[in-house]
Amino acid sequence: MEKYKRIFVVVMDSLGVGEMEDSGKYGDVGVNTLAHISQSVDTFEIPNLRKLGMANLCPLKQVEPVEKPLAYYTKLKEKSCSKDTMTGHWEMMGLEGKQPFQTFTDTGFPPELIQELEERTGHKVIGNKSASGTAILEELAEEEIATGHMIVYTSADSVLQICGNEETFGLEELYRCCEIAREITMKDEWKVGRVIARPYVGRKKGEFQRTSNRHDYALKPFGKTALDALKEAGLDVISIGKIKDIFDGEGITRALKSKSSVHGMEQTIETAKETFHGLCFVNLVDFDALWGHRRNPEGYAREIEKFDRNLGVLLKLLGREDLLIITADHGNDPTYTGTDHTREKVPFLAYSPSMEGHGELPEGETFAVIGATVADNFGVAMPEGTIGTSVLKELI
Repeated sequence: MEKYKRIFVVVMDSLGVGEMEDSGKYGDVGVNTLAHISQSVDTFEIPNLRKLGMANLCPLKQVEPVEKPLAYYTKLKEKSCSKDTMTGHWEMMGLEGKQPFQTFTDTGFPPELIQELEERTGHKVIGNKSASGTAILEELAEEEIATGHMIVYTSADSVLQICGNEETFGLEELYRCCEIAREITMKDEWKVGRVIARPYVGRKKGEFQRTSNRHDYALKPFGKTALDALKEAGLDVISIGKIKDIFDGEGITRALKSKSSVHGMEQTIETAKETFHGLCFVNLVDFDALWGHRRNPEGYAREIEKFDRNLGVLLKLLGREDLLIITADHGNDPTYTGTDHTREKVPFLAYSPSMEGHGELPEGETFAVIGATVADNFGVAMPEGTIGTSVLKELI
C-alpha cells in the first residue's frame, strides 16, 4: 500500500554540504558550498530550510541548527565518478556513472570537430574556448551579428554551447546547428554530456541578454531509471526546469519549462495545487548557473533566501499523503578557486505533514537513495542494473 500519493523531489542545483572523502582526487579540498556561503555574507535568512533541518547538516555562521527539526535529514554521497549535473541526476534515479563525460575546458574543442561542425552547418566557428556565457557575448556577439559566424564555447562542465542572436541568426537555425553538433559529439572521443543552444537578444555591447529559449540536447541515460519504472507503471512523472533535458525526455509524462529558479518554484507551487498521482521532479538551476560558476556567494545566498520564501508557501500546500524531498546534484562552492563544480555530499531532507518522527538518518552511500525510496513508495520495482536502497521505512 502506498504511503504517499504525491512525492516532490526538489533539486537545489549545486547546493553541496561538504567535501567527499575522495574530493581531493577532483582538486576540491575543503569545499563546502552551503557553509562557505553562510560565512561570506552579513545576513542569511532561511527559516523554512532551517526548521526542516538544513542547518543541522553542517555548521553555518548565520543559522543555528534546530534541536527538533520537522524533517528527517542526512547527507548523501555520490557513488558515480564525476561531479556534473547529468551524472548527479541520473544517479538519483538509479544509474551509477562509471565513466566521466569528456570536457574541453583547457584546450577548447579539437580542430577536427570544429572543421566538421563548420562544414555541416555552413557557419565559421568563433570562440572555441572555455568562457562565461555573458562574457563571451560581450566579446564576440557583435562579430557574430555582423558576419553570421557562430559562437561556440564550453565551460568546466561537459558541454558544447552555441550562441545565436534570435533576430539575426534565428532560433530555428540555432537549433539546427545544435542538432548537428549533438550528432557530431556522439563520437566517444568527443562525447559531451550536453549540447546547449544559448539564444540571446541585443545588438551591441552592454545590451546583450540571454533568453529563456535555451534548449539542451542531452545524451539519453545509458539505462532505464526510476522515472521509466514509474511511467511504465502508469504513474505521473512531472518534470519542472531542465529535468526533461537531463533525461532527454525518458520517463517523463509531462514537462514544464522554467524561466528561472523562482519561476520553477512558482510552477511547483501551482503543481501542488493540482491532483496528480506520482512524482514531481524539480531542478532549480540558477544557484549553479548564475552564482556558483560565477563565484558569487552573495548572489547565491540571496537566491537561497528567495527559494526559502517560496518553500514556505509550498509547505502550507502539502497534505498528509505528500512527501517533499530536498536535495542537490553536486556542489559548486562559490568561494573556491576556478569556476568548476565541486565534489561534495548533498543534502537529503524528507518531510511530510503526516510524519510523527524526525531527526538524523545515517549518511547515504549514493544519491540513488532518492529514486529507490520513490519507487518503493509506489510499489514499483527499480529497473535491472540500477543501484540504491530505499529509506521509506525510516520516514515514520
